[in-house]
Amino acid sequence: MPAGTPTTSLRNLGPTTAAMLEAVGIDSAEALREAGALLAYKILRHRYPTAVGLLTLYALEGALTDRHWNSFTPEERARMKADADGDLEIGTA
Repeated sequence: MPAGTPTTSLRNLGPTTAAMLEAVGIDSAEALREAGALLAYKILRHRYPTAVGLLTLYALEGALTDRHWNSFTPEERARMKADADGDLEIGTA
């Protein structure tokens, strides 16, 4: 059972996203804040490549900054997209 504040209490995050986050070990708003939107997005995209797109990144960032996912400027979206490019890197070779 998750400890802390449910992720669904954050703006933009509904039960589907919350379930995906919980499945990858991000089971509370506090855990999401600790991971950050970018890492959470990369983990979700790695686990659910066909279900997770840039709107998820905007929703996660908005959840952490208390902004609607559609309120980001084109410049902010471009920065987030650039930061999110590339695969999730786990460990070193």
